Amino acid sequence: MARTLSREVISTRQQKIVELARMEPKMALTTLAHHIDTVWLAEAYQRTRKDGAVGVDGVTARQYEERLSENLEDLLSRFKSGRYRAPPVRRVHIPKGGRGETRPIGIPTLEDKVLQRAALMVLEPIYEQDFLPCSYGFRPGRSAHQALEALWRGLMGMGGGWVIDLDIRRYFDSIDRQQLRTILDQRVRDGVIRRALGKWMRAGVMESGTVQYPEAGTPQGGVVSPLLSNLYLHVVLDQWFEHTVKPRLQGRAFLVRFADDAVLAFERETDARRVLAVLPKRLGKFGLQLHPDKTRLVEFRPPGDGSPGGRSFDLLGFTHYWGRSRKGRWIIKRKTAKARLARAVHRVGQWCRYQRHRPVPEQHAALARQLMGHYAYYGITGNASALWRFHRQVERCWRKWLSRRSNRSGMDWECFRRLLIRHPLPPPRVVHSIYRGAAKR
Repeated sequence: MARTLSREVISTRQQKIVELARMEPKMALTTLAHHIDTVWLAEAYQRTRKDGAVGVDGVTARQYEERLSENLEDLLSRFKSGRYRAPPVRRVHIPKGGRGETRPIGIPTLEDKVLQRAALMVLEPIYEQDFLPCSYGFRPGRSAHQALEALWRGLMGMGGGWVIDLDIRRYFDSIDRQQLRTILDQRVRDGVIRRALGKWMRAGVMESGTVQYPEAGTPQGGVVSPLLSNLYLHVVLDQWFEHTVKPRLQGRAFLVRFADDAVLAFERETDARRVLAVLPKRLGKFGLQLHPDKTRLVEFRPPGDGSPGGRSFDLLGFTHYWGRSRKGRWIIKRKTAKARLARAVHRVGQWCRYQRHRPVPEQHAALARQLMGHYAYYGITGNASALWRFHRQVERCWRKWLSRRSNRSGMDWECFRRLLIRHPLPPPRVVHSIYRGAAKR
């Protein structure tokens, strides 16, 4: 009951922020921190993930909850008085794919996550009034599949076209903080919140016991990082494309962006080439660079009518290509990108290797969850072939490592098929149908 009441209080305050931001779209808001009190922090704590790895202070959620009220009161006092110090973020590396590559991730302290969540709960209602419909990443009520649907509808509506497959080199590490501060000045000038944002930007990164202080980029692993990153590209790319570029084009064009993954689609080749020529200069003004090998211009039209066809591009884990529908029409299809499929198979293989001595029913339950999770994202209309390929690879990985549970002879396929009768793995299923969505409209 108390949680429900606190949510209602938070929702009412956030709605007031929304109304003010919507009513004054060009005004910088100077009084926002008063919204953050113990009720606000308590709700922020409830919304914070508590089962993740610990930060540099080693404090777990269970330890923090032992004196939760006192800890939140102290946190609020330090935040409002300016005594709060943003601790360094602990950096670890996780496997990125099957070739020994890793991806660095930042792990803030639990308390840092809570305070950043509280700040996000203030900032998000403001910037949601400013962000354009073309961006989908890390925004409430928006998803990767909505971005994929918008891309499909846009390209089908134009009958294909020319696509700039945009890749920004080391985007999150390259954001110019001074430029970001200038962008923040346009809407948020509350001293308490801006002071906290500045501390998070300057917080160091601890790796192998050594703290480093990067001069660029958003807070490593921070809760507010996605919003700040979105805000930066909102100005650098979204607004520029919508208000400066599109009015100068001869044909239709649109942009779809999910965080730093973006595709710019054009009806005419001349428009696409003109924009591709000016993109490096535009990004360079804000300290960003196009990746020279990954950014490319793709002629993405159905085969025939003078087009060679056969070209494709990747976005959000899917390869987009032209294929025939059941009625023989050329339509845009999607399949799991090769790199994503290989990464998913490698991850399952590693899991089977290290968990092969667990009881078979436990292994089956865990693998079933992994398969269902894969289908939940990649289960899209027209992707059945790749889904079944993943399903078969999971079966092969499972049999391979079950065969190595002991020094005895391995498990042959006949024995494994009998096991699958007792413990069947869930078959592929379509979760997202873009065609059903089109029919509803």
